[in-house]
Amino acid sequence: MRKLDTFLSALIGFLDGIFFFFILKTAEVDIPYSWSLPIALALLCWFGMLIASWIGRKIAFLLQAAKFFLVGTLNTFIDLGVLNILILISGIAVGIFYSIFKALSFLVATINSYFWNKYWTFEKKERPTQKEFFKFLIVTTIGLLINVSIASLVVNIIGPQFGLSEKIWASFGAIVAAFFAFVWNFLASKFIVFKK
Repeated sequence: MRKLDTFLSALIGFLDGIFFFFILKTAEVDIPYSWSLPIALALLCWFGMLIASWIGRKIAFLLQAAKFFLVGTLNTFIDLGVLNILILISGIAVGIFYSIFKALSFLVATINSYFWNKYWTFEKKERPTQKEFFKFLIVTTIGLLINVSIASLVVNIIGPQFGLSEKIWASFGAIVAAFFAFVWNFLASKFIVFKK
């Protein structure tokens, strides 16, 4: 495994752990030793990348998919982290402001996604062109509509289920939306934005 992949996979895991720790605190969920999440996830992501790198020698596509997946975890935790920060600051976890918060958190995560995927996952070294950036904006807009629509549907129309609080359900809605946006973003990134 390349040194860059070793470092970046561990960095992603560490950042995932920081955001996850904050999300748990905001949702008032107490997990023993949650302070160790950044270190544990850094090791887990590094180990996962090590396995993907080993298998990727025979199936090249797998290494790229593993990188995309790791970037996706970071994007998801950034999305949820920013969303939870806005909920914590405002005290609002439902309604139109939730949808606005969700749109903002998704945009922050999407910008992060663009740079990580361009330069690490798909290893495009060229500077962004207007054409590439325009494709990115279109893909992002569609991804934003998918993400916010599904999250808003789960949170505002279906509403909390299984006895979960509004705050926890807000994060659940964001996770469901992230799955659908992940599928769209991978396919669109590979075949539209960063197509070689």
